[in-house]
Amino acid sequence: MKNISVWGDGSPTRDFLYVDDAANGIILAAEKYNSSLPINLGSGIEISIKELVMKIIHLMDVDVDIVWDIEKPNGQPRRCISIERARKEIGFEPKIDLDDGLKQTIDWYVSNLS
Repeated sequence: MKNISVWGDGSPTRDFLYVDDAANGIILAAEKYNSSLPINLGSGIEISIKELVMKIIHLMDVDVDIVWDIEKPNGQPRRCISIERARKEIGFEPKIDLDDGLKQTIDWYVSNLS
């Protein structure tokens, strides 16, 4: 069985946004937003790195052992943003959830391996 090494212990959380949703949010902001206040684009949902790694392994249907390299940094413990201003000001709402975004990304990656 193969193994993969992942930095840290997997406990930090992050907010992921599919690229098509990000592009749509940028277009909406360019068309509708006229303020100097920052506006956040994200999913508004956080997931731990450990959960993310497990999802990717499951979606790729691979048999690997995970080696958590705790000698490497975890990074910031938590990164989840509020997208309330984006919802209110420009009508932004992500369309692609994490599982579908990961599936699409994995499918693209596998089909573009050379």
